[in-house]
Amino acid sequence: MTRNRLFPAALALAFAGVALTLTPPVLANDSEAEVGIGGIVLKPGSAIIMSSEDLFISENKVRVAYRFENPTDADIRTTVAFPMPGQPRAVLWHWYESQEKRDWSDFAYSTRVNGKPVSFTPTELAVIGTRDVTREVKASGLPMDWFVDEPFDKSVAALPDDKREALIKQGLIKADPLLDGALVPAWDVATWFVREQVFPARSAIAVEHEYTPIVGGAVGSALYPAVRKENPSYLDDFRKTFCADDGLITGADRKLASASGSNSIYYGETWVSYVLSPGANWNGPIRDFRLVVDKGDPGNLVSFCMDGVKKISPTRFEVRKRDFTPTGELRVLILKFEEIEG
Repeated sequence: MTRNRLFPAALALAFAGVALTLTPPVLANDSEAEVGIGGIVLKPGSAIIMSSEDLFISENKVRVAYRFENPTDADIRTTVAFPMPGQPRAVLWHWYESQEKRDWSDFAYSTRVNGKPVSFTPTELAVIGTRDVTREVKASGLPMDWFVDEPFDKSVAALPDDKREALIKQGLIKADPLLDGALVPAWDVATWFVREQVFPARSAIAVEHEYTPIVGGAVGSALYPAVRKENPSYLDDFRKTFCADDGLITGADRKLASASGSNSIYYGETWVSYVLSPGANWNGPIRDFRLVVDKGDPGNLVSFCMDGVKKISPTRFEVRKRDFTPTGELRVLILKFEEIEG
């Protein structure tokens, strides 16, 4: 999850002039961590058990409630981190230049431990995948926040040739074939919220997060029948990323073909992402996991990769698992349709 990226299908239509809403998916999961010289490093949890996780995801609200247990006879104090996905990024990374940096200050106010508000200390990292390269980036002379500073290519051009080549060998910058080989940053900028948490002996604590996510999306893409017919491979990323099956494709086709008279129906995509994998860093699997995804409007379509999905209302879908070990990220695709007069 390259994380926040523009999918190839959407990219193809971008070149065709389709407008895109390029904002990043934003969600994450609690994990035990340690703060090292280079930043924050996830580590396997000690004796702390995540006995339950109740997660609700929609484009307007994310709400997650955890219950942690300390089964030992001693209090445990540890560093707990809540990692956010990186700052917006895409194949056409330069579209994000001059973008405002995300202000996460509101996030801390939506977190409670045993019903009481708690605060976090934000720590900013430069990461390539799961590798913390903050120290290397700061030593490079390049702007870490490449999306808000002067054009990145000017910073690269100002470097001595030998240093530029060294950074390429380090993997900090790379050539982008879509920009005629121009050198672009290889790292994302991610914010982690960190706190010291005490888990009392032979006790359980409840941790709750609730906030409004920043979502990504596109105005139309590979799901239009004409686009699929001309470029069948465009569907591959949708199937891999969102587990978009034939039922979703058929449902989209049905809606797109249901316009009245000379009217036309268009659709837009909303992407929401939740970082599940840190939930595996506690002692053993999550004993009781519940996920509810709300697609918003009954007329919307939704797809995400999770088995055992059960529809529980006109807009909500539930997954329940016992002894669940999460991996990777959960990506949710919501399709919205609008009829335009001809």
